[in-house]
Amino acid sequence: MYESEREIAVEIVAEVCDLTRRVQEGIVAAGDALTKDDRSPVTLADLAAQVVVSLRLAQEFPDDPLLAEEDSAALAGSPDMTDRVLEQVRKHFASLSRDELTGALNRGDHPGGGSGRYWVLDPIDGTKGFLRGDQYAVALALVVHGTVAIGVLGCPNLPAVQQVSDRGSLFSAVRGNGALSHSLDGAIGGAIHVDAITDPAAAVVCESVVAAHAAHSVQAGIAERLGISAPPYRIDSQCKYAVVARGEASIYLRLPRDTSYREKVWDHAAGVVVIEEAGGRVTDLDGRPLDFSHGRLLANHRGIVATNSAIHDQVLDACRAELGLD
Repeated sequence: MYESEREIAVEIVAEVCDLTRRVQEGIVAAGDALTKDDRSPVTLADLAAQVVVSLRLAQEFPDDPLLAEEDSAALAGSPDMTDRVLEQVRKHFASLSRDELTGALNRGDHPGGGSGRYWVLDPIDGTKGFLRGDQYAVALALVVHGTVAIGVLGCPNLPAVQQVSDRGSLFSAVRGNGALSHSLDGAIGGAIHVDAITDPAAAVVCESVVAAHAAHSVQAGIAERLGISAPPYRIDSQCKYAVVARGEASIYLRLPRDTSYREKVWDHAAGVVVIEEAGGRVTDLDGRPLDFSHGRLLANHRGIVATNSAIHDQVLDACRAELGLD
């Protein structure tokens, strides 16, 4: 079930990975980054990637709506950026108009929820890493009645473990059917699995490069409680999910910024199903599986704990003790 959707989603993500790598190679050019109201960077690649994914999905699955991070407000007052996005997208859709570009961006306004099926997209997860020339991910997922059924992660700068390709990595998973690695042209490289570590002290923790995202000092305290001595594996974006899924790290923590903060669905949907289908486990800090049926946010959860499954309960206990949770 969903194998056809997986195949098409892999093809779309592979196409967009080529687009984003092309833009990243020229990111040193002035004007490639705008700033949204929340002060996070948004790039030419974010917008062009979302347009291409939106249009491809509309071609292949015209009845499926899209929940995506960006919208056309990011282009307001910037005709130069609009022209540059259009230039990139026309390499994929030669006759696209400005109005069609705007429509493709705004098609990502689906509210989410627990009924029907819809796609979830983060066109560039890890924008700051992208701007530095480091790791980022193109993350696409299919949600059906509130459950993530398919996840595809394109990681253009993440080397392949088994040398499937020297141009990066791509991962896909279908709920109940396992997780696969691919080359960036979509060719299957084989099944991926989490590691087999049962002693938390032997684990490697995967965390964000930016300290504000990862709460490095808090995570160091959690690692100390678990007896972990290995240095953390620091990497941007949902590539962290991929690294745990293919066994290069055992733990990924996303700790809450404050008591009111809730994670966005596009930051986790694809990565969660890839880890789970690789044999791992993902919960919130209360040990509950993530519920994607409550709109554009993971509204009922605080924090995220992703592990190889075998050490999950011990990691949860350490997190709760370090954070002083009941």
